[in-house]
Amino acid sequence: MTEEFHRIRRLPPYVFASVNQAKAAARARGEDIIDLGMGNPDSPTPPHIVEKLVETVANPRTHRYSMSKGIPGLRKAVSAYYERRFHVGLDPEKEIVVTLGSKEGLANLASAITTPGDTILVPNPSYPIHQFGFIIAGGSVRSVPATPDDDMLRALYRAVKHSVPKPTVLIVNFPSNPTAYLADSAFYKELVTFARRENIWILSDLAYAEIYFGEKIPSSILEIPGARDIAVEFTSMSKTYSMAGWRVGFAAGNERLIAALTRIKSYLDYGAFTPIQVAATAALNGPQDCVAELRALYKERRDVLIRGLHAAGWEVPSPEGSMFAWAPIPEPFREMGSVAFARLLLEEAGVAVAPGLGFGEYGDSHVRIGLVENTHRLRQALRSIRSFLSAHGVSSPSLSSDKPV
Repeated sequence: MTEEFHRIRRLPPYVFASVNQAKAAARARGEDIIDLGMGNPDSPTPPHIVEKLVETVANPRTHRYSMSKGIPGLRKAVSAYYERRFHVGLDPEKEIVVTLGSKEGLANLASAITTPGDTILVPNPSYPIHQFGFIIAGGSVRSVPATPDDDMLRALYRAVKHSVPKPTVLIVNFPSNPTAYLADSAFYKELVTFARRENIWILSDLAYAEIYFGEKIPSSILEIPGARDIAVEFTSMSKTYSMAGWRVGFAAGNERLIAALTRIKSYLDYGAFTPIQVAATAALNGPQDCVAELRALYKERRDVLIRGLHAAGWEVPSPEGSMFAWAPIPEPFREMGSVAFARLLLEEAGVAVAPGLGFGEYGDSHVRIGLVENTHRLRQALRSIRSFLSAHGVSSPSLSSDKPV
């Protein structure tokens, strides 16, 4: 009885634990830590959504068990969102299921469709549940490049040719967490053609669909003709409406995959609390000014962060979407890796970031910086980072910090 349980043995120690423990210890000592490590929205949920929750929760009938697949009104609202945003028509009965956030949906679908030993194709680096949902289910993960370009496509062709058994599922996530890469419809078309030819399911994580900063607007893979033959897409209310703690999202697309997820969920949960689902319906059907305002807020923060990092001598690409910057570790620290660098930044600058190793071994040369503090706190963090880098020999450029991103 001393051996560790089989599925737990397949999960490595939590990479973020070291930084989280150091962060907690610093705060216990009374230090002011600016936490840019966790993707936890700091903006309040828009008032009209909260009001709908309060109104609904006052009705005691809504305190009963809900529906595991989601209340009909919310599934219809999701269908209307896809029609409005992507010009994709979906059957709310057969092609949509409500989930307890996209993370739960991905993990449960992995459990539903994975046979032990299946080969799963996952970008590296990527959000941890993309690989570990399948590892927990008994699958074997093969890494592919995270960039939406020919490098990923070539890796997919090699994987089909050389993997035993042949891959059954491909995960994609654009706008990406942590890398902030965006994919366009031309890339999705290549993926759909590949997956249909090779009989591979595609699971697309579109949680950051509404957080973008330029003319390149995120696409849905379901826009591509034939995608619903092989693809299902997950998204969430968490970032779009600052509803992270509400735990409500949805899956949409291929009828067979949706049926599998619906069936396994029927054994595991009764769905989100009904008032939360009603409020989510109001969010999707109601005014969308709040979405544009949040997008503008994240863009302002992005611009402050990237300008400030550049002024400090830290060259970080400006993200086109998501709520993160994917930052290469500055040269003097590169050999130490992302965990040690994140701990050093925390200890000497009082700024917490997420070590890239937590998103896969190919992320160890980067850290993820979240746009989850207001501009005043970001500027405070940037002053500390600038002093930290200067103390370690990283010089600031002569360019003005007001240079446009």
